[in-house]
Amino acid sequence: MDLDLAGKTALITGASLGLGRAMAEAFHGAGANVALLARREDILAQAADEIAAAKGGKVGAYSCDVTDPNAIEAAVTRATGELGHIDILVNNAGQSQTGRFEDLTDEVWQYDLDLKLFAAIRLSRLVFPGMKARRWGRIVNILNTAAKAPPPGSAPTSVSRAAGMALTKVLAGEGAPHNVLVNALMIGSIKSDQIRRAYDRSDKSVGFEEFMANAGKSLPMGRMGEAEECANVALFLVSGGASYLTGCAINMDGGVSRVV
Repeated sequence: MDLDLAGKTALITGASLGLGRAMAEAFHGAGANVALLARREDILAQAADEIAAAKGGKVGAYSCDVTDPNAIEAAVTRATGELGHIDILVNNAGQSQTGRFEDLTDEVWQYDLDLKLFAAIRLSRLVFPGMKARRWGRIVNILNTAAKAPPPGSAPTSVSRAAGMALTKVLAGEGAPHNVLVNALMIGSIKSDQIRRAYDRSDKSVGFEEFMANAGKSLPMGRMGEAEECANVALFLVSGGASYLTGCAINMDGGVSRVV
């Protein structure tokens, strides 16, 4: 199977921690140049240094608030100038914003849509034409299984993620004639920075590893997923091995979702 990404450049948002960083490490290890986008400069710089220390392509770090259209354009311009045209885009930035519907203000809705939907729209719009012109491109949208079957109290996240799933299908249809493949990973219970934040909000009566183990006991596989496991699937999706796969929303949840 062709997993070699030598000569390709991948841009990944939310890349300093968790799933984003795991994907950056996987792509870099496969030979790709990787452009890491995240807000916190110190954590971003540390991640870039540690990834660059391993064998692989070039690494660039670009501090960027993806809710800001001007910041997005500036980051893409810098990354392209330093690493080359963007062949692979991973829209990973986001957080789980939930609450009772009647408590959600316009400001909460707008921020969630800017962070999860419009960031993906704006980034895709910047790189999609070049991918089509070169007749090679990969876009992976990192979403959530709740987009397929949203439970009560899951807005606005489920709504913005469902819109991201629709965006994935639209781009896949438009990109297919040009060998631009677009897919989504629907994330379930994965060890991530969000889990760390949930632990920090807990009473910390147990250690972090025990907290995660307890959280995973009720899942079908009896454990939470690892960020590296998601990164392996993402690596496949952007590789030559997935050359006939587009428009799919793949559950990465260890069997939790009742919806395929």
